[in-house]
Amino acid sequence: MVRQGTDADLTGRTVAVVGLGYVGLPTALGLCEAGATVLGVDTSERRLRDVRAGAVDLLPAQLVRLADATADDALRLTPDPAALREADAVVVCVPTPLTDDRRPDLRALRSACASVVERARAGQLIVLTSTSHVGTTRELLLRPLAERGLVAEENVLVAFAPERIDPGSERHLPENTPRVVGGAGPLSTRAAAALLARTASRIHQVPDPETAEMAKLWENTFRAVNIALANELSDACRALGLAPAAVLEAAATKPYGFMPFYPGPGAGGHCIPCDPHYLLAQLSGRQLSAPLVTTAMDALAGRPARVAGQALDLLATRGVPVAGARVLVIGVAYKEGVSDVRESPALRLIGLLTSAGADVSYSDPLVPEVALDGRTVRHVPDPRAVPWDLVIVHTVQPGAELSWLDGAPCVLDTRHRGTVRPARVTA
Repeated sequence: MVRQGTDADLTGRTVAVVGLGYVGLPTALGLCEAGATVLGVDTSERRLRDVRAGAVDLLPAQLVRLADATADDALRLTPDPAALREADAVVVCVPTPLTDDRRPDLRALRSACASVVERARAGQLIVLTSTSHVGTTRELLLRPLAERGLVAEENVLVAFAPERIDPGSERHLPENTPRVVGGAGPLSTRAAAALLARTASRIHQVPDPETAEMAKLWENTFRAVNIALANELSDACRALGLAPAAVLEAAATKPYGFMPFYPGPGAGGHCIPCDPHYLLAQLSGRQLSAPLVTTAMDALAGRPARVAGQALDLLATRGVPVAGARVLVIGVAYKEGVSDVRESPALRLIGLLTSAGADVSYSDPLVPEVALDGRTVRHVPDPRAVPWDLVIVHTVQPGAELSWLDGAPCVLDTRHRGTVRPARVTA
């Protein structure tokens, strides 16, 4: 029978973190601080170079921790999956994106799990953190391991502990956030809880991996539906001649039964626009429907087109021909404080306006350039120097100075926050 201690002090233990993206890298740093020697395994040499150079999306304090961890060999970086055999525990943190037609794309996760299973040894603890459909842990780890003769709770320990990372947020650091853990059995659950205890504010244990997997899908589906609702209600406010920000601020004074969600140009990043589709795809395979979730996801996907339509209407109202109209988008990252443009509504918005004939640029100090339809669009470092026909506020990066918008002839604020001057129009 395999045994693992329950002491949260990881001194003397070696933990491999597979995937050093927005989840894996903070996870690795947390494990280093808990005393473990961490093997950071990533097949991308470019990513490893960026990590070594500190050219990654982390908060300033996290960048200091990264420099310290790599300098004293607490964090050892390698592209070689053979290193997995050295580890007492393996944590899988690879992305689970969507295909172009919004279907789950499990290629990276399947490959990573197959690599982990191939090199697994008796006595190891394996923890999956990547968001996916219910049953993924059993399908990609428990069954293949058993086929190798490594039975969970007997030869190895296996658990699912969904990531809870809020990139760029100092309020929601991983170590201040509760973590859900569901193991293949009680030994697996306790071992995974002990491994992750120092990387979270507390551990909430659930009966099995499937419960933990569904909890993660529920969390982000809840957020997606409520963001779609916020967008719809903000449109209703505008139709009634009301300021959405003022209405939302008033509603949020209710201390029970209400949680404010903020409208915007859509939903971007690695969670909200992606995770609910893993649930919808699985339900569809069982001939089950979730009409509310489906409608919400369709609405979020269509939001950039709606904003683009409003932008074109504004140009027409001012008598500015779309062809050649100078349009600036403030911020292209999917959220404040990061350089991540995955699923960013800004990219779709720029593409739609460009296709309509507008001359579209963007200003985002954290994103030097983006590739759109085979061409490279670069950040405008001093947007004040150009007489824009329309400025669209998408993402306001920390420290951004926007008082120059007082002189802009037309501003379309997609966020309804009421903090951008002049708030002449809200999307």
